Amino acid sequence: MADVPKDRRYTKSHEWALKKDDLIVVGITDFAVHELSDLVFIDLPEVGKKLKAGDPFGEIESVKAVSELMAPVSGKVVEVNETLENRLETLVESPFGEGWMIKIQPSSAAEYDKLLSKADYEAQLEAHE
Repeated sequence: MADVPKDRRYTKSHEWALKKDDLIVVGITDFAVHELSDLVFIDLPEVGKKLKAGDPFGEIESVKAVSELMAPVSGKVVEVNETLENRLETLVESPFGEGWMIKIQPSSAAEYDKLLSKADYEAQLEAHE
C-alpha cells in the first residue's frame, strides 16, 4: 500500500482532503481502495451541489459492497473528476493523485483543521488491524 501523505487531512471513513489554493480536493485513501477491491461503479455529485461535512456526497461500488463517500468538509462542489466513471482503475493506480474525486469550495476553514492528521489516521489504521 502507498504511504499516507502528510500534506493532507483524513476522515475516520477513509476520505482524504487536500487544501489547494481556496479549494479542498477530496478522494479516498489507498487503504479504502484496497479494502473495497474490484471496483465496478462510482457515483459522484453534480457540480454546484452543496455538501455538509459528514454527509454522503456519492457512492463507490465494488464486487463486495457499496460504500458511501463522506464529505470531509461543508461547501459547494466546484469540480468533479469525470474520468473516474470510465477509469475506476485510476483509484488503484493513484488514489492520492489522479484518483481525486471532487473539489469543494469550503464554507468553513475550521472544519479542515478538525480532520485527522497523518499520524492520527495511521493510528486509526493500526487499531483497525
